Amino acid sequence: MKRLYLLFTLILFSIITNAQSAKHYIQPADFYRYQDIENPQVSPDGNWVVYELTSVDTVKDKTDTDVWMVSWDGKNNVQLTNSNEDETSPKWSPDGKYISFLSSRYNDDDDATDQFWLLNRLGGDAKKVSDIKGDIEDYSWSPDGKKILFTMKDQDFSDTAKSKNHAPYVMNRYHFKEDIEGYLDNRKTHLYLLDIATQDVDTLTSGNYDESDAVFSPDGSQIAFVSNHTIDPDKNENTDIFVMDAKPYAKAKQLTTWGGADDKPVWSPDGKSIAYLQSSSNEKFTMYGENILAVISKDGGEPKLLSKSTDRPIVSTPHWSKDGQSVIDLMENDRQQIVAQFNIATSQMVQLAGGDKVFSAVELNKATGNWLAEMTDPQTPGELYAIENGNARRLTHVQDSFLAPLKRIVAEGFTSVSKDGTNVSGILYRREEDITKKNLPLILFIHGGPVAQDDYEFDMERNFLAAAGYAVAAVNYRGSDGRGIDFTRAIYADWGDKEVMDIIGAADHLTQKGIADSTKMGIAGWSYGGILTDYTIATDTRFKAASSGAGSALQMSMYGVDEYVNQYDNELGQPWKNMDKWVKLSYPFFHVDKIKTPTLFMACQKDFNVPSAGAEQMYQAFQSVGIPSELIIYPDQHHEITTPSYFKFRFDKYLEWFGRYLK
Repeated sequence: MKRLYLLFTLILFSIITNAQSAKHYIQPADFYRYQDIENPQVSPDGNWVVYELTSVDTVKDKTDTDVWMVSWDGKNNVQLTNSNEDETSPKWSPDGKYISFLSSRYNDDDDATDQFWLLNRLGGDAKKVSDIKGDIEDYSWSPDGKKILFTMKDQDFSDTAKSKNHAPYVMNRYHFKEDIEGYLDNRKTHLYLLDIATQDVDTLTSGNYDESDAVFSPDGSQIAFVSNHTIDPDKNENTDIFVMDAKPYAKAKQLTTWGGADDKPVWSPDGKSIAYLQSSSNEKFTMYGENILAVISKDGGEPKLLSKSTDRPIVSTPHWSKDGQSVIDLMENDRQQIVAQFNIATSQMVQLAGGDKVFSAVELNKATGNWLAEMTDPQTPGELYAIENGNARRLTHVQDSFLAPLKRIVAEGFTSVSKDGTNVSGILYRREEDITKKNLPLILFIHGGPVAQDDYEFDMERNFLAAAGYAVAAVNYRGSDGRGIDFTRAIYADWGDKEVMDIIGAADHLTQKGIADSTKMGIAGWSYGGILTDYTIATDTRFKAASSGAGSALQMSMYGVDEYVNQYDNELGQPWKNMDKWVKLSYPFFHVDKIKTPTLFMACQKDFNVPSAGAEQMYQAFQSVGIPSELIIYPDQHHEITTPSYFKFRFDKYLEWFGRYLK
């Protein structure tokens, strides 16, 4: 008996040892196994949560989104849809009997638009309840469960020819292009009501304005929405909150008058007030500000700015507490994103959930008064959690199979000091086995924005690079959020100066600590991270390799080419009136002959955010002066790469390029 027990123990030990030895550090191919949770919604009875789950279809080289449901106790997880097309935006009917979603499923037409579908929560196939020709952008249920309020863009009747050739684009707008949307015509987005029983659609609004963020009042008699009613909406970023009766073409009343943006309205439980977000800036261009949580009477008047004193950005749609005495939202802090509760009477803030992690997608469980949130930390991709009495209890385990074969990458916060004395926050990624090693090759992987921040989340991109034996640093340079308005606005009309100082300061800090090898440093980034890569290698020749993705350096050439004309006119001034400023901000291009760093340039073919011209110009300049360089263009991609094989290809190229020069 003892011998059998010993044999069993040895076999078990061998199985465990082999399983452990089979583990590997994350590779770009592991991306194909990753699944992403989005848009969770709690059922009216509080017992279930419906959500989207997106996975990769490697055969079709695309992603596929299905609707799933998990019980509040976390014990049951059920897949509800499984078609070849996406099913998105799941929402519960007010009585909890049905789940609605959007999909173009079972339609062979490549240009088919999404329709509303209803799925009985008890089972069976979903039923299509609309036949709408336009593009649905958002929707919500009426409180009585009989109608659906939605926003939809006007139909495009300009291209009625049977030929596959698109009609010429005819534009007469100041802001005439936008990434993903493409060239902009004069079609507008308006509000509509769908009668679920009859499938009849009523038009609620019309005219030369766009409406969005529409929500019913608790009794269903009124609708709050967002619109820009200035003379020329293209030339500013103003939006205001409006209220109208829930009837076709009812007169709308404007509640807010702030010169900046007011959006994301949510009615209080008693229907007397509306919580919303107000931009801190009332300028025509509001990027370098932060959203403030505000509350206003449904009849208008002076709003109460609940979060103004925190000097931290509020980042999502507000949610009222069950008793209507407070408003809950997500707030960014230095490398964190917390769940914050603000008392209506006192504006006092209480942190419901936080720490070195990132919370998102907060929803109220109306039955219990507790909260649902998605949460990620440096070791775990996003999962759903119940927040009860200040504790986060995990509901889903979607990422378990993804993480099971992977070894651990360690992420640690650090603070560097720039040469002007500014403290800058960063996060350092290394393999566990490299924590005690000295003089590792370093890659500074720079975030875009610039108004964004790197935080304590599961960062797959930096994990890929760290897994190859690099020390990988994220740097929240000036211009990033999470540190207050002054920190964000420090780079206003002064690009490539303080940000570069902060990036170089972080590199100096890591080399002085002995973590990084000063002779084996690289830098990479996408979007504004690509722009800062160009700025940095034009400032400091120490970097042995770089990758600039979706970037630009000859900034004056971007005017009229990308989507940022409103920013340029207001932040930098028009080029013919302020040429010296534009030339100064284009210094990487005009000093390309001083750059020594071999650079991999990347861009997306259909990008209207930072068009491929930015990468092409720098690549051509590098080729002209003889600096080692390559250019990669991703076909049919917009600013962000969405084709799975291209995403993997990008990180394979990173590893190949940096391996060539840093290893």
